[in-house]
Amino acid sequence: MNPDELTRSFAADPRNAADPTAWFDQLYTAAGAGAAEVPWDRGQPNVLLVEWVDREQPPATGRTVVVGAGYGRDSEYLAGLGFTTTAFDISPAAVGQTKKRFPDSLVEYAVGDLLALPAAWRGGFDLVVESMTVQALPEPPRDPAISGVVSLVAPGGTLLVIAAGHDGPAADRDALDTPPWPLLREEVESFARDGLEMVSLERVVMPTDPGIPRWRATLRRP
Repeated sequence: MNPDELTRSFAADPRNAADPTAWFDQLYTAAGAGAAEVPWDRGQPNVLLVEWVDREQPPATGRTVVVGAGYGRDSEYLAGLGFTTTAFDISPAAVGQTKKRFPDSLVEYAVGDLLALPAAWRGGFDLVVESMTVQALPEPPRDPAISGVVSLVAPGGTLLVIAAGHDGPAADRDALDTPPWPLLREEVESFARDGLEMVSLERVVMPTDPGIPRWRATLRRP
């Protein structure tokens, strides 16, 4: 079974029906034991994040948080640029393995749930990076998860959203029974809530994967 098929088998396991996030830890646990691969771990930070940082030149001041950090590729990249970085994932196995991979890391890694965030994190970050996490959730709880991401942004702060996009009918996307569920334009636009304002929304075609467009959205809180 290839990594994508194995991942979908974890997500489709009927034992996880009551908790649509349980499969994340099952996958990372299996990967830690050498029995699976995490298909979205490319061994490097997301190129759309790197391009955005190069273009926008955000100051490496204040606090940064990476949502759904996985194996820490984006987090370590940002910390290496000087950002004070927190990174969280719902999977304890992912967090534990990442800490072992980067024993001298400056990143503060933590287990965290977008649907039950610590009060101290709300409104606490000047740069929030959400890359390919919300799309891994069905609806529900996708919309509450979007609200969780938005809640992390401090006054004057910035949110960067990166996601696979869906150009066809919503019904076709919603018919998928396993993740990812590429985000519709209106779903990306819905990050502009609770005072957050859309600055730019880009549809990017990746030369290495032209069949699936990507969204890259920049939002700010006044």
